[in-house]
Amino acid sequence: MKPTLQAVAEAVGVSRSTVSNAYGRPDQLSAELRQRILDTARQMGYPGPNPTARSLRRGFVGAIGVLFTSRLSYAFTDPFAVRFLTGVAAAAERHDSNLLLVPLPVDPAGARKAVENAAVDGFCVYCAGDEEGIIDTIRGRGLPFVTTSSRPRQGDRWVGIDERAAARSAAEHLTALGHRRVALLAHDVLPDAATGRLRVADVADVPHPTTRDRLAGFADAFAAAGVGWTDLTVLSAADNDRAAGAAAVRALNAGPEPCTAVLACSDVLALGALDALRASGGEGRRVSVTGFDDIPEALPAGLTTVRQPGEEKGRTAAELLFDPPVDASAGQILLPTTLVVRTSSGPVPRS
Repeated sequence: MKPTLQAVAEAVGVSRSTVSNAYGRPDQLSAELRQRILDTARQMGYPGPNPTARSLRRGFVGAIGVLFTSRLSYAFTDPFAVRFLTGVAAAAERHDSNLLLVPLPVDPAGARKAVENAAVDGFCVYCAGDEEGIIDTIRGRGLPFVTTSSRPRQGDRWVGIDERAAARSAAEHLTALGHRRVALLAHDVLPDAATGRLRVADVADVPHPTTRDRLAGFADAFAAAGVGWTDLTVLSAADNDRAAGAAAVRALNAGPEPCTAVLACSDVLALGALDALRASGGEGRRVSVTGFDDIPEALPAGLTTVRQPGEEKGRTAAELLFDPPVDASAGQILLPTTLVVRTSSGPVPRS
C-alpha cells in the first residue's frame, strides 16, 4: 500500500490540511514544522499530493491544449507548425503555463473524445478538419478557446489571415506573367484522394476550410483572367510534406498539355514540386512555382511565396487565451500577409 497524506498527518500529529499546506502553501507554516512534515513524508515514501487531484480542487490545470488535425509528429516536423508552436510556447512561458499537444483522429467521434479527455484550461485550435464540431465540444466543456480558422464565428476569439486574398495575390502574380495553364497543388483536397490529378467539380466541395479558401483564392485570380475552375488542374498530395509534393507533381508528366506553373498551398509542397520539376530536366526548369507560408527553407530555394507571420500567429493566439480583451470586438485579430517574389516564378516561356 502506498502511504497517503492522511498517514503522514497521523505520523506527524497534524491535520491533513497542514500536510497539504507543506507542499502547496508553505507560507502558512513555520519553517520547522514544514521541514518535519517533509522529512516524515520522505521517510514513509510519500511522494506528495496528487497533482491531478490538486488541480481539480484549484479549478485549473496549468496547461493549454493545441489542437492539430494531424499526427503528433507533425508538430515537430512541419516548419510552419514549429514556428506557430514557438510563438505559443513563448506566451505560455510568460504566463507560467504548460502545453499539451492534442492530435485529432480523423473520425469525428475520436476527435471529440480527444477534446473531451484533454486535461487543459483552454485550447488553441491550430487546425481542425471538423472545426465546427470540435468547437462545439469545447463549448460543451465550458472552456475558453482561440481559433485560427479562416471563418470564425462572431464573438469567438480568433487570430489569422485572409487566406483567400493571400492566395489570390500569388495567382495574380502568375496571371500577370501570362500563365493560364496551371496546376493547383494541395494536401487534404478530398477525403482519401489518390496522389496526382484530381477531378473536383467545385472548389466548394473541398471540406478542409484552409485548403478550400486557398484554392478559392487561386481560382478567383484565374477567373478574372478568363480561366474557369474546370480549366485548372488540381493535384492532390498524400501528405503536407516535400516528398508528397514531389510525387503529386510527377503526375503532371502524364498530362496531354504541359502546365506552365504550379501554385502550392504550402511551401513544403512547393519545395517538393521544385524537386520533381528539376529532376525532370530542361522542361521542368521552365515551370514557375509558388508556395505559401515563407518558411526558412523558401529563401535559399528562391521560392516565390506568400509570407505569413507564424510565430506572431502562435504568440497572439496564446495571449488571447491567457489575457482576453475586455472588449469582445478586440478578440479577433487579422494578421498581414505579403507576396515575396523570388526566382521560382517568371514569365511563360516562349515555345
